[in-house]
Amino acid sequence: MQNISDAELVNLAQQGSEAAFGELVRRHNRAMLQTALSILHNREEAEDEVQNAWWKGWRNIGRFEGEARFTTWMTRIVMNQCLMRLRHERRARLVYLDEPVEGEGRPTVELRDGGEGAEADLGRREVGELVRREISRIPPLLRNALVLRDVNQMPMPEVAGELGISLAAAKSRLLRARQELRGRMEKYCGAMGPATLTA
Repeated sequence: MQNISDAELVNLAQQGSEAAFGELVRRHNRAMLQTALSILHNREEAEDEVQNAWWKGWRNIGRFEGEARFTTWMTRIVMNQCLMRLRHERRARLVYLDEPVEGEGRPTVELRDGGEGAEADLGRREVGELVRREISRIPPLLRNALVLRDVNQMPMPEVAGELGISLAAAKSRLLRARQELRGRMEKYCGAMGPATLTA
C-alpha cells in the first residue's frame, strides 16, 4: 500500500479497510506526534493523545468528506484532543489572555464547555487555530513571554528567568503581547474577541 495516495487510502478506510487506515497512521504518526508535543510539551501525554486521536479518526473516517487534506483533518483532531486534556488538567484555565497585570481591571477570559454539539466544537477548534496562528505572528520578543505565561502557565518569576530579564520587564512584555494579540483577534472577531466566532 506504500504506493497508494492518501486519498485512495482514505477511500479504502471508509470502506472498512483497517490495513489502509494503518498505512495512514504509519505515514503521518510522526507529524501528529510533533503537533501534540508542541501543545503538551510532554512526550508520554502527547503519545496518549495521538493514540486517542487516531482512534477517534478511525471511528469517524466515514464523516471525512475530503474538503481538506486528510492530514489537516487529523491534525485538528489531535489538537482538539490535546486542548481537551489541558482544559481538564488545568480546569479550563489554559488561556487567560485578559488576566490583569498589576492594577489592570480587565476580567479574565473564561472558557466554557457546555457540550453544545459538533458545530460549537468545530467553532472552538477553529478559534483555537486562529489564536495559535496569530500568536505565531507576534514578534518573538513579545511572543515568548506570552507563550511561557499564557500557554505554558509558567509563574512570572520563572518567565523572567527564562527570558533573562527583570520581572518588571517580563510583565511589560506580556502586557504588550496580550494587547498585540487582542488587536489581531479583533480584526477577525470584532470588539468581543473570539466570543464573536463561538456565539
